[in-house]
Amino acid sequence: MAKKPIRVAVTGAAGNIGYALLFRIASGAMLGPDQPVILQLLEIPVEGPQKALKGVAMELDDCAFPLLQDMILTGDPDVAFKDASWCLLVGSKPRGPGMERADLLKDNGKIFIAQGQSIDRVAADDARIAVVGNPCNTNVMIAANQAKRLPKDRFTAMVRLDENRGRAQLAKKAGVSVNDVTDLFIYGNHSPTMFADFTHAKIGGKPAAEVIGDEAWLKNEYLPTVGKRGAAIIEARGQSSAASAAGALIDHVRDLTTPGKVHSVAINSEGRYGFAEGVWAGMPVRTTESGYDVIESYAMDDFAKSKIAITNDELVGERETVKDLLA
Repeated sequence: MAKKPIRVAVTGAAGNIGYALLFRIASGAMLGPDQPVILQLLEIPVEGPQKALKGVAMELDDCAFPLLQDMILTGDPDVAFKDASWCLLVGSKPRGPGMERADLLKDNGKIFIAQGQSIDRVAADDARIAVVGNPCNTNVMIAANQAKRLPKDRFTAMVRLDENRGRAQLAKKAGVSVNDVTDLFIYGNHSPTMFADFTHAKIGGKPAAEVIGDEAWLKNEYLPTVGKRGAAIIEARGQSSAASAAGALIDHVRDLTTPGKVHSVAINSEGRYGFAEGVWAGMPVRTTESGYDVIESYAMDDFAKSKIAITNDELVGERETVKDLLA
């Protein structure tokens, strides 16, 4: 018997990440090769973005994906999130010239208040939310704060791009396949302050630090390379990461729907790993049949603790900036 289609809402659907993402969802890369989907696509309700969205939908039609059962194109969040089981919040306001980070946080906060309220009001009872739009840790905190019906643990933010970048850099340094790099988890904010915990990572089953054999490189080159990779890509190609961000979101959702998977997700910290109560921080989770369990067993050395303290301070500062939006 054919599976019932899953409704997937995507915001910022005509943007660069959305464009790189939608075709992979429709192909089955995210939810499986036998899972039909209905795409519910949200864009800014003005002529330009709506026209671009129609063009994206035309291309999706032209791909003739067997799993793509229907598409809904809209500028209304209540229409986009109606009965959606996955809400992928990709769109956010970019930081413009001369804009202070505090202004960006507050402007995006207003967007995520409205979207969080809409999701809580009209999404499916089993709805899960993945926030990509930056600053994603604080945006997901704001969206989750609107939830009255849906549990807050359904709201996650994506640090998987940082995990993928970190694994790739370790594999390159060690001269091995990226598949040989395991147990690398991202702690904290999706920003240059995040901590890619190489102290517990493994390469070919051995401690990564032992295989690399260069502590100075790990601390002084590896961590900044991973943390500032997005800026390096902008410098190189003149645009921010799109295909890699879309790929990371595919990984994020796929692994959250695959019991037994261990991966990095930004969630409500609840004070774990030294993070302040109430901030949303990346940390390792294991997917279960009903959701995920946080892996709390990793003991951090003084270096790791110092890195976590830095990214925690940034998250606390962001929360302070938007505290009036959390009332």
